[in-house]
Amino acid sequence: MGKVRTQVVKKVAKELLEKYPDAFTTSFEENKRAVEQLLEVDGKRLRNRIAGYVTNLKKIEERRVALAAAPA
Repeated sequence: MGKVRTQVVKKVAKELLEKYPDAFTTSFEENKRAVEQLLEVDGKRLRNRIAGYVTNLKKIEERRVALAAAPA
């Protein structure tokens, strides 16, 4: 089973990635600081959940690019 994330976390994370694609990496710690700078989040827990989902999306994107670049 996968992790359950609220629609708020998913929506905010996707909007951040659309607006600031170069501000995020596959590092949770770096993304946590970036989310803190870009948003005024109500609480550490929500900030960490958003940063974690952004990290997950960036890792998926990185894997997708690697598969596309791999020779068939």
